Amino acid sequence: MAGEVRLDRKVLVKLIRKKRKLVFLRNVWWKFIKFKNNPTWRRPKGKDNPMRLKLKGHPPIVTIGYRTPNVIRGLHPKGLKPVVIHNVNELSMFKPDEVIVYVGSDVSLRKKLEIIDKARAQGFLIANEGV
Repeated sequence: MAGEVRLDRKVLVKLIRKKRKLVFLRNVWWKFIKFKNNPTWRRPKGKDNPMRLKLKGHPPIVTIGYRTPNVIRGLHPKGLKPVVIHNVNELSMFKPDEVIVYVGSDVSLRKKLEIIDKARAQGFLIANEGV
């Protein structure tokens, strides 16, 4: 692809750790008990709302500038692309140094153990190997 940037995995991990992840909470969540129980993000819409107006001393609003850099978006914290595997044959489609394996939740215990053994033998990292 034209303009695609390939970075070393160590650089990706450094970028992922460096990226500051803000938690956006709704306006005046600290003031009312009904919001303390559920402070999830809601866009401030009032005409004179100081948060909407981005006044000093008020929490930040969700904007495009806070988005994760394109190079590291969707990657595992180890700098690998997460992949869900449902059977042993799917392992052959990926390279161990590029992906981290998640075993599908609908896979039976016997098949899950089989997938984990094959993945370890081929050198894959497994994210959810706890049985």
